[in-house]
Amino acid sequence: MDIKSQTSKIKNRVDVIDVIAHDAKTNEVVLVMNEPNEWNGSDEQLLALQERFNAYVSFLLDGEMASDHPELAGKPARIELRCVHVPDTRALELLGLIHDQLAFQEIKLEIVVRNEQSNDEIRMTKE
Repeated sequence: MDIKSQTSKIKNRVDVIDVIAHDAKTNEVVLVMNEPNEWNGSDEQLLALQERFNAYVSFLLDGEMASDHPELAGKPARIELRCVHVPDTRALELLGLIHDQLAFQEIKLEIVVRNEQSNDEIRMTKE
C-alpha cells in the first residue's frame, strides 16, 4: 500500500486520521484507524470509537479527502480498524452497526487484529 500521510500518536485522537493510503491491488482509498488499547466494553471507549468513525466518514464524504488528496478522489473507500486485541462483544456489536451504516455510503469496513509478538494477523469482514 502506498501511504500518503501519517499523523503522530496523540491521546485524544477523535479528529485524527492515523493513515491515509492507496491500496493499488484494490484501487481503494484506505483510512487506517489504530486502536492500541485493550477493549474494556466501557461506554466511554465505545463512544470514542463511534466519534472516530464519524470523523473518518465525514473526511471521506464532506470533500476534505478529495481536497487534501485529489489524486485519490473518486476511488472506492475502506476504513481499516487495526487492533492489538480482538474487540469484545459490545465493541463487535457496535462495529456491526457501523459496518451496516457504512455500507449505505459504499464504504467498506475491515477489522485487522495483529499480534505483534507473533506477527500473526486476523482480518474480519462482514458481508
